[in-house]
Amino acid sequence: MRPVNLIPKEERRGHLAPLRSGPLAYVVIGALVAVLAGVILLVVTSNEISDSKAELAKVEAQTAAAKAKAAKLAPYTAFHQLQQQRTETITNLANSRFDWEGVMRQLSLILPRDVWLTSLTGTATPDVQVNGGAGIAMRQSIPGPALEMVGCAAGQEGVAKFVAELKDIDGVTRVGLQSSELPIGESSGGGGGGETASASGNCQVGANIAEFRLVVAFDAAPIPTVGSGEGVEEVAEPAPESTESSEASSPESSESSEPEATTTAAD
Repeated sequence: MRPVNLIPKEERRGHLAPLRSGPLAYVVIGALVAVLAGVILLVVTSNEISDSKAELAKVEAQTAAAKAKAAKLAPYTAFHQLQQQRTETITNLANSRFDWEGVMRQLSLILPRDVWLTSLTGTATPDVQVNGGAGIAMRQSIPGPALEMVGCAAGQEGVAKFVAELKDIDGVTRVGLQSSELPIGESSGGGGGGETASASGNCQVGANIAEFRLVVAFDAAPIPTVGSGEGVEEVAEPAPESTESSEASSPESSESSEPEATTTAAD
């Protein structure tokens, strides 16, 4: 049989006691808990936002202070950069400087008496052009310093001797002879005893006077760095002594004066 509880509901105890207020109280309590959780979440979020704003303001203040300090130190930074640039420029100039004075001194010592120059150009790189230079095409194949020479000699033997003498200059790696031409009368077989002109007309002295064009290369010398600030400067030829000048300015067989050599050089 099914048991029946005969105790009135209002008198019952324990889990059998009925709800006096109904489910509304639990709904209200749940709503209050939800509101409390929302308030706590809002307070925590607001605190985090405040902390982030404070940290951002601190970082901005530090950034402003760093920028102000950097602005004060900017002149020192610019000066340091300028010092580095000038040091690099001076280093490049020192490394790429070529001893033209020593080359000219040795050239004056080995120049034979039967050879004289009508044009002498010294350049550090092939892209440097000096006004009045010889403009020999072979110069473009030499990356480093080189001398371009145009002159006259007593015959082809004198030219060959001069080329051999040029190789004795310190630093010379090769000597390129572009041309060596005898006077027109000699090359055509005229061979007259009177004065004749060479192919270009620069050696109007007499028979068997050859005009040559050559390049003396210094390949082992350092090549100037691009942007090193090297310019082109004209170097005056040192004046020789009067006794040596009269001997070196013209060949022994010549009776007329010869044109003076034009000397230019570029570091």
